[in-house]
Amino acid sequence: MNSTDFGARLPAAFRVPGSSSFVEFLAAAAPDLLPGRRPLPALPQAAAGQGTGLDVPHGTTIVALNFDGGVLIAGDRRATSGNLVAQRDIEKVFVTDGYSAVGIAGSAGIAIETVRLFAVELEHYEKLEGMQLSLDGKANRLAGMLRGNLAMAMQGLAMLPLFVGFDLDADDPSKAGRIVSYDVTGGRYEETGGYHAIGSGSLFAKSALKKMHNRTDDVETAKRNAVEALYDAADDDTATGGPDVTRRIYPVIVTITGADGAVRLTDDQSAAIAQAVVAGRQEKPGG
Repeated sequence: MNSTDFGARLPAAFRVPGSSSFVEFLAAAAPDLLPGRRPLPALPQAAAGQGTGLDVPHGTTIVALNFDGGVLIAGDRRATSGNLVAQRDIEKVFVTDGYSAVGIAGSAGIAIETVRLFAVELEHYEKLEGMQLSLDGKANRLAGMLRGNLAMAMQGLAMLPLFVGFDLDADDPSKAGRIVSYDVTGGRYEETGGYHAIGSGSLFAKSALKKMHNRTDDVETAKRNAVEALYDAADDDTATGGPDVTRRIYPVIVTITGADGAVRLTDDQSAAIAQAVVAGRQEKPGG
C-alpha cells in the first residue's frame, strides 16, 4: 500500500493542517469522544442535598509538596461510592509527561479519562512542535479541559486535579518544582506555600503537612511526610484509605526533579515508606 492509498482511507479531518492541540482536533473531528461532551442519561431523583442520585466511584485524597530541588505528589488508593468502598487499589496519581504529574479527586471515571487525554495532549504537542509545552502552558491546557467538563460538574459529576511539575525555564532550579490547583470551572491557582492537598481528607492532610513540611527537606523526608499526611487523612476521613499491609496496597508516589524528571516509586519503595510509618504509629498513634 502506498502513502496515497493510506491517505485516501483516512477521514478528511486527519489530512488537514490544524492546531497542535489534540483536544481541539478531537473537539472538531469527534466531539462525542471528549469526556465532558457525552450526553448523560436521565438521572434518578435524589433526596435534597444528596447530589444527582447517581452512585459512581469517587477518588479521595491527594497531597503534593515541594522539597529541595523538586516536587512530589502522592495519593491514597481508595475509591468510594456513597458509604461503600468501591475499589481498594485504584490509582489516582499519573505521570503525564517527562516533567509533570497529576493527581485526581472526584468522579473517578471522568477524572481518569481526562488525565489520560491530557497526557495525549502533551505528547501530541511535543511531537508536532518538537518541544515540550512550558509548565504554564501545561497548566493552562488542563484548565481548559476542566472548563469543558463544567456541564457534567454541574450535574454532580465533578472532578478536580492537582497538577505538579518541574519548570525547566525557572531562574532558580532549587525552586522550580511547582504545584497548581484548580476549581471545577477551570480556574487555576499557584500554590506558593510549598504544599497542598485535595479530596475529602484534604483538611487533615494539610493540617499534618502544616506541622511537618519544610521546603528545604530532602526527597526522602518529603516522601515520608507525604505518607504521614495521607495516614492522618485516613485516620479521620473514612473515604481515604490508609496503608493496607495485609493486601499490600500502598500510596502511589511520584517525584519530579530536573535531573531525573518524573519518577514513580516502585511498589516495593512505597511499601517500605508506608510500613515505616505504620510501625512508627504503633508506638505513637497520634503521629
